[in-house]
Amino acid sequence: MTNLVPARVAYATGPRDERAAATEVAAARRTRDVPDLATFDVILVNSSGGKDSQAMLDVVAVAASAARVLHRVVVQHNDLRRVEWPGTRDLARRQAEHYGLRFEVRRRSGPDLLEDIRQRGKFPDAARRWCTSDHKRGPGRTLITALVHELRLDRPARVLQCFGFRAEESPGRAGRAELSYDQGASTQTTRHVWTWLPIHSWTVDEVWARIHATGVPYHPAYDLGMSRLSCSFCVLASKRDLLTACRARPDLAYEYAAVEAEIGHSFRKDLRMAQLIEEAGM
Repeated sequence: MTNLVPARVAYATGPRDERAAATEVAAARRTRDVPDLATFDVILVNSSGGKDSQAMLDVVAVAASAARVLHRVVVQHNDLRRVEWPGTRDLARRQAEHYGLRFEVRRRSGPDLLEDIRQRGKFPDAARRWCTSDHKRGPGRTLITALVHELRLDRPARVLQCFGFRAEESPGRAGRAELSYDQGASTQTTRHVWTWLPIHSWTVDEVWARIHATGVPYHPAYDLGMSRLSCSFCVLASKRDLLTACRARPDLAYEYAAVEAEIGHSFRKDLRMAQLIEEAGM
């Protein structure tokens, strides 16, 4: 396991009220440790373009700059095509460019998620999240392979992959370690991969305080009332978010409903897409 050193956190200057400033200080204290970034050959930041990814990216960029390894940071976005919110990929790119970072896009070959659901005849659920493994984790590992190949080292590359997962989001994420070795992504001969969750202990208020302090734009879906920016219609989303998404993206909602009717499988065990459309007043 890599050595840990105290975090060094800096904030962009700019107007903010006292409450936001106090929240930033609390968030800085909660970023207790960062890995010794100088010991990694590649620092891969996974960006969905959402608020948690955005705050996490700022923490990583500040820490990497302090360690003089900002050039080793690569920002990756997994393109989910029509099921993700419009403009997400371009926003993730602009967020990376704000820090002068390399930006890479990966997507699963073959059908997009909604077509994949239709072909499988079922929606994913909390116990069977093949949407994550096939459309996010799989493409992400192909990028790790490519980046390690570029280095042409005579030893296994040390890779640090960073995610914006927070304990507050779910019991499953609460149980994750802030720094861990990823056996599944590692190999004996080419790469040793660690996972770092820089904002694991942060609250949502701390996340937004960090975003507002940087002045970097965030996705407008949040101003519509969305609390998360995963797939537009994530099976794990709250009902409130799903209703908001129905009103914002009615055409896609009807596509989901058509697939639901065709395969005879509910969007969620306790909730049908047709029901959401009706409740959304569409």
